[in-house]
Amino acid sequence: MSLHLILRNARPIVAIALSRRPVQIQRGYATKNKVKSTSTIVPGSKQPITDEAAQQEYAKAETAMSTSVDWFRKECAASETRAAGRVTPALLSPVRVKLPDNPKAMKLEELATVGVREGSTLLITLFDEHTVKHVEAALYESGIPGVVPHRQDARTINVPIPKPTIEARKELFAAAKRKVEEIRVQIRKQHTVSLKRGKYEKHSVELEEFQKLTDKHIHEVDKILAGLQKATSSL
Repeated sequence: MSLHLILRNARPIVAIALSRRPVQIQRGYATKNKVKSTSTIVPGSKQPITDEAAQQEYAKAETAMSTSVDWFRKECAASETRAAGRVTPALLSPVRVKLPDNPKAMKLEELATVGVREGSTLLITLFDEHTVKHVEAALYESGIPGVVPHRQDARTINVPIPKPTIEARKELFAAAKRKVEEIRVQIRKQHTVSLKRGKYEKHSVELEEFQKLTDKHIHEVDKILAGLQKATSSL
């Protein structure tokens, strides 16, 4: 066979170029009639609460839990101040005074002014001398370590604040540990109340979000307590 005939009957060679781009595979899930893409599905742990009633209950729970945490934060800040030996009127902020003609306990600052004398004594000046014995009783009942009132006259009470000892600092931290357990109970109680109101289904987004909210606030109070422990032990 001649070279001419071989070239005439030869099949052309086709070069195939391979693309270097990665092949994108779209995941999907099957329904009865067609396949739908799962690319837009949000994992359960990232889904927001969409039910309006659940959103309102979540907001109530968050407010209640945050209020409890904020109260504990202020208490620990006052304890740290006392442990450091700093004398400020804020030391008496937990004092609540019960008056015979008022069913609701009143804050001390509603009945008197509180100042500092010579850096180590709190000076309480009452607006009404008839409340003096009730204020004295409230100071004793406050449970604030080292607080012993001394009446100067009909409208004035002195409260010398002793320099905190190691034992006093330990007692401040011990008192905070007792309080933190009360706050944990309040937070968990609010969690339970919210779930009972909502009657959410098992494994629902709402249950998961309420649990995360509770864990967040429990962690926050534990963090505050740890900060107080570090502060009181380093003084």
